[in-house]
Amino acid sequence: MDTSGLSVLDQRIAGCRACPRLVDWREEVARTKRAAFADWTYWGRPVPGFGPPDARLLIVGLAPAAHGGNRTGRMFTGDRSGDVLYRALYDVGLASRPTAVSADDGLALYGVRVTSPVHCAPPANKPTPTERDTCRSWLVQELGLLRPTLRAVVVLGAFGWQAALPAFAEAGWTVPRPRPAFAHGAHVTLDATEGPGLHLFGCFHVSQRNTFTGRLTPEMLRDVLRTAAGTAGLPKA
Repeated sequence: MDTSGLSVLDQRIAGCRACPRLVDWREEVARTKRAAFADWTYWGRPVPGFGPPDARLLIVGLAPAAHGGNRTGRMFTGDRSGDVLYRALYDVGLASRPTAVSADDGLALYGVRVTSPVHCAPPANKPTPTERDTCRSWLVQELGLLRPTLRAVVVLGAFGWQAALPAFAEAGWTVPRPRPAFAHGAHVTLDATEGPGLHLFGCFHVSQRNTFTGRLTPEMLRDVLRTAAGTAGLPKA
């Protein structure tokens, strides 16, 4: 496993300025801040993936939150979506602690990496199709580096699902045609041009809209994570 390759990729992602609208937005948010975080020095840059370089399971979100990852510099860290996700990962034995508050809080993931198809916080949490496509090469490269160990992926939400399918294809897995539709609990196996295939699972996004309304419950999230972890060959709590 080329651990240095993933570290270099993360550094390159953090320095990206390819999308002017996203650069302006993330930096403006970092300057103006939210009152509750007035004493924070915001990250204000693209947020790279988080987790070990030999991960067997990958979780793909949408994009960093303006006052979450864009503030802390780590995926799903410091916002309510992350509270739900990392609590569930902890409950199923895939994280060392149930909370994620800062990049130096000691949280470790076990066999799991968390990433997104768009690495900058977008206005209104809505990247444009052009921004999504511009960012795809980072995900393709990340998948290539994880490929020796990666066996399963959980995609959170329909946007991430549609953004990730072309990246899987570019990284060497075969995406069925017509493309599989997103659904909570969907399970699709992607064959590989060489080597093991990849198990792809769909899960409703851990957004406040979904978790507050009960569309996605903690039990539903844990069920998907347990199934995916088992398919990836990871131990489960």
